[in-house]
Amino acid sequence: MAKIYYDKDADLNLLKGKKVAIVGYGIQGRGQGLNLRDSGVEVIVSQRPGGKNYDLAVQDGFHPVGAEEAAQEADVIQLLTQDHLQGELYKKSVEPYLKRGKALLFSHGFNIHFGYVKPPKEVDVYMVAPKGPGALVRSQFLEGGGVPCLVAVFQNASGKALQLALAHAKGIGGTRAGVIETTFKEETETDLFGEQVVLCGGLSELIRAGFDTLVKAGYQPELAYFECLHEVKLITDAVFASGISGMHRRVSDTAEYGDYTRGKRIITSETRKEMERILKQVQSGEFAREWIEENKKGRPNFEKMRSDCDQHLVEQVGEKLRKMMPWISASLEKPQPVNR
Repeated sequence: MAKIYYDKDADLNLLKGKKVAIVGYGIQGRGQGLNLRDSGVEVIVSQRPGGKNYDLAVQDGFHPVGAEEAAQEADVIQLLTQDHLQGELYKKSVEPYLKRGKALLFSHGFNIHFGYVKPPKEVDVYMVAPKGPGALVRSQFLEGGGVPCLVAVFQNASGKALQLALAHAKGIGGTRAGVIETTFKEETETDLFGEQVVLCGGLSELIRAGFDTLVKAGYQPELAYFECLHEVKLITDAVFASGISGMHRRVSDTAEYGDYTRGKRIITSETRKEMERILKQVQSGEFAREWIEENKKGRPNFEKMRSDCDQHLVEQVGEKLRKMMPWISASLEKPQPVNR
């Protein structure tokens, strides 16, 4: 069983007298930065001027600086930009200012695990990864709770890297809920696999396939949308709250029986074999290399796939139907890139 740490296991005093630089004031950077500041930690925000995140940092009372200035001033430098940007940013603006006694902090292990960031041996390198978006990290903190976190240590130059990671987790509220110790390898590979096979790739393709099947059979696209996309939230909310078995108790017996008898005809043995192939591509670094190369080329495939997705009939129907349900958009924040 995993080792879980709580408030009593973490000493926030370890961060007193230290400056923590949040490099990238996206949704995760904002949540963690504000929580740390409220916990009494001195926070420096690095964010490029000219965008909404820069303006938001100013509104929140920070004085954003460039990445180089933040790296020079800070004792702990937390990289919270998107994965494909971190390698170049690190080489140009962070690496020249790393020295003994400093620490490099991540909330996702991608660049360390796959070698796009190679820190000097004399600095601590650790991870604090909330298992939820930054907005939730912030709202739970304000309500007196917290979002569970993962912590991992890649380099322990000071001998206190784990303790510093736990102090950071406490500063953002994570130890209120519980913090699980892992490794950069485990966090990175399970995260990428989950996104590709279930949370994003698997789910979105399953929705489109179900929708297309009903429409091809002559059913109204609006009904196909409700049955194959709209009601996904009802099911995932139930799974989120009480697990798969708990969800079964919240749906009809008819739906539960259909789950048991038909689900394995969709997720077949061949599907599971393909999941294993995808996992191997994650583990070998093949996916990481492909994604970094895609960005170097200007994202031609990514942009085409995004455009194709936007033009699918399920998106057109959904845009029309969601206007009938204004409470949906009112309950959501405007989507932003998730910076782990």
